[in-house]
Parts: sequence; C-alpha cells; structure tokens
Amino acid sequence: MTEHNLYELDLSGVEFNRACGGNQGGGDDTETCVTLGAVPQAPGVYAMGDSKRPDREPLLFTADELAEAGIDPARFGLSV
Repeated sequence: MTEHNLYELDLSGVEFNRACGGNQGGGDDTETCVTLGAVPQAPGVYAMGDSKRPDREPLLFTADELAEAGIDPARFGLSV
C-alpha cells in the first residue's frame, strides 16, 4: 500500500455506509451508528464518521488499523 498523509486526502468522493449498534432500537435517527467509507484515491484507507454528527470531520484509518481495532469493513458493505 502506498503511504499517504491521511489528513491531506480529498474526501469529497467518499460514499459512506452505516452500521448501527442496536443500542436504542428501531434504526431511527436516535440510534447510534458509525459510518465508514473507502477513500477512492487511497486504496486501503477508510474514513469513519458518526451518523448523528455528520458535520464533524471523519477520522481516517488504514485497513490495518481497522483490523487492529476489530472493525471489519465488510460489516459496512465494503471490501478491504
């Protein structure tokens, strides 16, 4: 994988998918969900956000960092 300065990447082309924890049931707007999207120009890099705070800048992680944290992009419909 090519090294990238993660926070200099353009995130305008990222398509985010949600995975919800089910902590408040129903899948409505009150449920806590995480969003994850692959960064198109940086293979193996993902942007993670909070569905309840879409105005906040997402955090960026490599596939290896997500794996270390036990986060599987497949849960979001993404492949590594």
